[in-house]
Amino acid sequence: MPTDLRTQKLANLVVDYALQVKPDENVVISGSTEAEEFILALYKEVVLRGAHPILRVSIPGTSPFFYKHANKNQIEKFPDHFDYIVKSSQKYIGIDTEINTRELSTCNPKKITARAKITHPISEYICNSRPKMVRSSVGFPCLAKAQDADMSLQEYEQFLFDACLQDWDKIGKLMDKIKSKFHENSSVHLIGQGVDLKMKVHGKLAKTDIDGENIPMGEIFMAPIRESLNGWIKFDYPAIRDGKEVTDIELKFQDGKVIEAKASKNEDFLKEMLATDENSSYVGELGIGCNPKIDKFTKNLLFDEKIGGTIHLALGSAYKDNGGGNNSAIHWDIVKDMHKAKLIVDGEILQENGNWKL
Repeated sequence: MPTDLRTQKLANLVVDYALQVKPDENVVISGSTEAEEFILALYKEVVLRGAHPILRVSIPGTSPFFYKHANKNQIEKFPDHFDYIVKSSQKYIGIDTEINTRELSTCNPKKITARAKITHPISEYICNSRPKMVRSSVGFPCLAKAQDADMSLQEYEQFLFDACLQDWDKIGKLMDKIKSKFHENSSVHLIGQGVDLKMKVHGKLAKTDIDGENIPMGEIFMAPIRESLNGWIKFDYPAIRDGKEVTDIELKFQDGKVIEAKASKNEDFLKEMLATDENSSYVGELGIGCNPKIDKFTKNLLFDEKIGGTIHLALGSAYKDNGGGNNSAIHWDIVKDMHKAKLIVDGEILQENGNWKL
């Protein structure tokens, strides 16, 4: 069966634009069986660049079985083999598909968070070890994601490819202009419907994702100064993690830390996440959505955090490239609609009701 031309273009975007794969590099390709067509396209492109593809393909059903039946020793066993593979490689491709986005919903969250703590050094290395490791997380159409987005598979395919295959040079210039408004210790005030939150950020180290670490691209992100957050925020969109959907999240901050947390659904899970470790109740990231082709919530964070007219906060770990300041086993992004609010930077309105004031 011939490869969909859009799939081929996406593979080229990952291999040549995002990762710039070179001869003799080891390239990990990590994905599940529902992305078989895309895995094959990536595999071929890596081989044609003279590099060495390393397949890490998961089978649906293995994760829920593990979390339901693994004993304490199995949960706490560090995956030395995978650690060796990652640290022996130069590039990493993570494909975001699932056969069932709720397959972990009945698993014990304590087991999941315990396992996350064990494997955290590997994910930390993948995300924060440039230039030794360069990674790209990329979306690909699958039925489960289409169902979550309330779309047919064909509609979701069109939505995904439109979001990923754009004129990134043009979009990048606008994002750079927005990013330039943030400086070292810039004050940020989010105020409007559902939010009155102040913080300071490492604005000089703000980044755009135009390098392809995530595809689709379309996000500006930075690290807040750890103890600077004060105020409250209520998130309009549900946050989904490990198969759990947490809705109507409301957080109150004092000196950077979450001191009150509410949710109308799965509040216990929210509080479990906040108690993962000593830093999981602090914020590691402020992100701003800038993708012009993403205008609807799909319950897929790789896309939702880029919706134009939104911001997101990540509970937990901060990226080192953003100035760090918080290290945690979790990094959980939660999205807030700003179409009835203002984003004020150093006393000037940067965005109002989702529109840029540049």
